[in-house]
Amino acid sequence: MKKNGLIWIGLWIIGCVAAYAQPMPGVLQEGGGDTRECKNWVEARLAGMTLKEKIGQLFIHTVAPLNTSQNKNNIYAAVKEYKIGGLLFSGGQLSDQVNLTNYAQELAEVPLLITFDGEWGLSMRLKDTPRFPRNRVLGCIQDNKLIYEYGREVARQCKEIGVQINFAPVADVDVNPRNPVINTRSFGGDPRNVAQKVVAYARGLEDGGVLSVCKHFPGHGDTEVDSHKALPVLGFDRVRLDSVELYPFKEAIRAGLGGMMAGHLEVPALGRNPASISSAIVSDLLCRDLGFRGLVFTDALEMKGISQNKNVCAQALIAGNDLLLAPRNLKRELDGVLEAVRNGMLSEEQITEKCRKVLTYKYALGLTTPPHIQLSGLEQRLNRSETKALILRLHKAAVTVLSNQDNILPLDSDMEGTVVLNIGKTSGSGLAFYQRLRHMMPLSRLVARTDSIEAVKRKLQDYRRVIAVISSDDYKKYESLLKSLSARLPVVYVYFMPLRSMGSLKGYWKDAAAVVLGHTDDSGVQEHVADVLAGKAVADGRLSVAVSDLFKPGDGVTLAPGKSVVGKPEDHGMDSRILKKIDKIAEEGIQAQAYPGCQVVILKDGQPVYNKAFGTFTYESNRRVKKDDLFDLASLTKTTATLLAVMKLYDQGRFGLTDRISQYVPALKGTDKERVTIEELLLHQSGIPAFWPFYKAALDTDSYEGAFYKARPDDHHHRQIDTRLYVIDHFEYKKECMADSFSPDYPLQVADSMFLHRSFRDSVIAQIGRIPLKDRNYRYSCLNFMLLKEMVEHISKMPMNLFLDKEFYQPMSMDRTAYLPLRKFKKEEIVPTVKADYLRKGSQLQGYVHDESAAFLGGVSGNAGLFSTASDVAKVYQMLIDGGVYEGKRYLSKETCRLFLTHTSKISRRGLGFDKPDMKNRAKSPCAEEAPEVVVGHTGFTGTCAWADPENRLVFVFLSNRVYPRPFDHKQLMKLNIRPRMQQVMYQALMK
Repeated sequence: MKKNGLIWIGLWIIGCVAAYAQPMPGVLQEGGGDTRECKNWVEARLAGMTLKEKIGQLFIHTVAPLNTSQNKNNIYAAVKEYKIGGLLFSGGQLSDQVNLTNYAQELAEVPLLITFDGEWGLSMRLKDTPRFPRNRVLGCIQDNKLIYEYGREVARQCKEIGVQINFAPVADVDVNPRNPVINTRSFGGDPRNVAQKVVAYARGLEDGGVLSVCKHFPGHGDTEVDSHKALPVLGFDRVRLDSVELYPFKEAIRAGLGGMMAGHLEVPALGRNPASISSAIVSDLLCRDLGFRGLVFTDALEMKGISQNKNVCAQALIAGNDLLLAPRNLKRELDGVLEAVRNGMLSEEQITEKCRKVLTYKYALGLTTPPHIQLSGLEQRLNRSETKALILRLHKAAVTVLSNQDNILPLDSDMEGTVVLNIGKTSGSGLAFYQRLRHMMPLSRLVARTDSIEAVKRKLQDYRRVIAVISSDDYKKYESLLKSLSARLPVVYVYFMPLRSMGSLKGYWKDAAAVVLGHTDDSGVQEHVADVLAGKAVADGRLSVAVSDLFKPGDGVTLAPGKSVVGKPEDHGMDSRILKKIDKIAEEGIQAQAYPGCQVVILKDGQPVYNKAFGTFTYESNRRVKKDDLFDLASLTKTTATLLAVMKLYDQGRFGLTDRISQYVPALKGTDKERVTIEELLLHQSGIPAFWPFYKAALDTDSYEGAFYKARPDDHHHRQIDTRLYVIDHFEYKKECMADSFSPDYPLQVADSMFLHRSFRDSVIAQIGRIPLKDRNYRYSCLNFMLLKEMVEHISKMPMNLFLDKEFYQPMSMDRTAYLPLRKFKKEEIVPTVKADYLRKGSQLQGYVHDESAAFLGGVSGNAGLFSTASDVAKVYQMLIDGGVYEGKRYLSKETCRLFLTHTSKISRRGLGFDKPDMKNRAKSPCAEEAPEVVVGHTGFTGTCAWADPENRLVFVFLSNRVYPRPFDHKQLMKLNIRPRMQQVMYQALMK
């Protein structure tokens, strides 16, 4: 019995023993895969199985959806004789697949996993089902919530036809235009964008109750061989693989997604065997090193890239796969696995554990009893009006304005002499676009034909502007016509077609006035693009793949005509002339080297009345700060992140303010902090010291002589870090604490090539437990919020950064807000903090949190670690003063907002987590004198602040990197009183 219990506990690490594993996959959590009921159901099934039947559960058999007696006999044998675990239907008719699914489930003693290869929905395999855009098109979309919604809809459709597993999404990065098999199946050529789309789509699937399977691990994007026909080779080193091919898979694992598919790929840098039968790649890299805990599938084993290997199914199981997809000969391969057990290559215990894992997923996916699909009305349930509307929204969101020379778009509607030149297979191609646009401006239309090219050229001489509308590959026949256009006329190219190979278009696009990608000839999209060109609609898509050396992934221009980024202040009772004085204060700070750059945002009545960026990234750089660049918020994290999570859990009744923190942080039990309450932490009245040098526990004291710090410089202390403080010139970290590369044992990244041991996180909390408690007077302490973060994770059962993403940041469209920003953004989008950080090998900090406590927790902490823009930060404080509602959606109850915004300490100016104006000592107040007592907010060490005024319905946000190049002698921000002075101007601008 004890042994059996140990086997159950070991289920999550079968072939995937990882010291730092991903959280339990969300599908298992949502489906009760960790419950006693699940365990009982699984063990009852296992108890009645022979070894052969357990092996059968590991096979996914492929059949054609043909409702014939021969096909039924095939299914009957697979289910009744070989006891297979699941089925995969190849392409065909919807009704045939449904009938065969019902037939198979009725035969099965243990319900079957019905799998599907639906990378872009059911239409990939089944006729007369909704047709969603291909992934290359979806990769152009900026709103990942829309990708999530698409995943939810595909999950709904899968469940309608009895499918529990979708072999999607493709996580391959499309960086090779000569790839014969991936291309449009990939979300694009930027690993970060691909990762974001993969996670959004897969989360949609899994939140909808369908297991996602990311493929083709470790990455099939940069190959020139189709693995269906031969074995591709990825000849890249590990550094390249980590930064490109593996990146989306790592993010999927971090997101807790449940399925992975091993591709048939040879990757010499990772292992000698093809990936799908390589223990070095599946068991060691995927499961142990990257910590994947979900189901691992092989790619189809009938593919020529792998099928020539003898006893391939046994090899795949030995390598660490859980489920075997589509072997050529079911009987032969099942017998081969039995033989592998008999000769000791596989143990019966391994088979049992893999079978247990498969059965657990069956339970979590609702297969405790045989499901039955209702065929009547199915086509109507699949082809809902809401589904059609979603498809159109996806297409519209993907529209990409790739270039816009001299701001020719939106078109001048008063200009005469504009012609639409249609190039397509029929005379009606692009007609919907033309008919829409002609109602908004003077317009003519020409239809090109191959037998009238010269005549068209002559007619075009009478026009001043050409819109070339291309809706088929026939454009190649009009090469001479297209080349003649841009030499004398401004040409706007509009494409209503999927662009499979765009390299040949470089010559046209290079000289174009504008290029617009519509991706499809759908009439609704044509009308939308017409509205974009006329200045009536928004287009914000970004190119998903490179076009030769002309355009790179991420290129594109946003057209949002008719929508002012900043509202007219006078419309909201503010004087724009007075507000403009903030410009002068911002420039004054730059001239005085109070900070290299900053962002300032002011909201009035929820609308932006001031939104500007000033200065550069550093004093040495000419890179201008933009409104969407990310700043390190420092302690502004406390109220923009941790406090939000605390308020959400309080709102849900998960704790009380008088609860002791030790109830949720067990490491504090038995310490002098056992009786500290959550309210005391929020008010900074816990008695916990303001700061503690946690990093010292990682220092190798044998690597230097004498003191680590000294008040004056000497032969060994030259580097100044504070007014009267110098640090040792050279020191090392303990080898057992710090490594120069990521691994499961060293997952906490502190900076480039600096990774802390996983145990250091727990050691920090243990250190807090040992720090002597002081009196309960007011004492501002970062440690208070570090403990609150631990409480949030204990209650929510998920990392706080993911909790915040789920509950606030994603639904509030805070797309430029993140912990660990380098996982989502390029370093060039993040403003540096310090030039040379002594604790991090003297490197410039750009994208790594400046606060050392947060850094030594791996970048996610309750006191610091969040990066954002002023515009995103403003959304949080607007939501708070609006009683927990933002853009019509409620995030917090009005009662919770009122409590946290109004409760104030009896012994200090502090509120529940918030800082407030000091009404008793205005000289020490962090706010302008005009700020009323109801104002709440916070400041940050890097030169940040946010203040919300519910009385005047104002939000003020200031972000800077005042600590650059080093913080101790750059205090002009405070000396010049920059932030309160700007806030003062804001109040002066209020019109009475």
